[in-house]
Amino acid sequence: MSKTLKHIVFWKLKEQAEGADKAANALKVKALLDGCAGIVPGMLKFEAVIAQPGMDATCDVVLYSEFESEAALEAYQHHPTHEAIKPFVGAVRESRHCMDYLS
Repeated sequence: MSKTLKHIVFWKLKEQAEGADKAANALKVKALLDGCAGIVPGMLKFEAVIAQPGMDATCDVVLYSEFESEAALEAYQHHPTHEAIKPFVGAVRESRHCMDYLS
């Protein structure tokens, strides 16, 4: 039985960056990530979410994704659509945490 590769990324955003506040930038990051859904074969799941007001959260944006293989994840990482969002996400983030695992 083959295992699925999970790719999970957490971002904490700066209070102000790129001329906008954290809430506006979180919405933009989510929209940019949503534009990456389905961009490569082998992407099985792709969900970007923003922390919900009133619920416990230590980060502002989370990406949960699943890939059928390391090659599919690698294709996503280097896809032009994904590459294009990196400068903005990098400019508005305070920190980033990532974990990849097979299950």
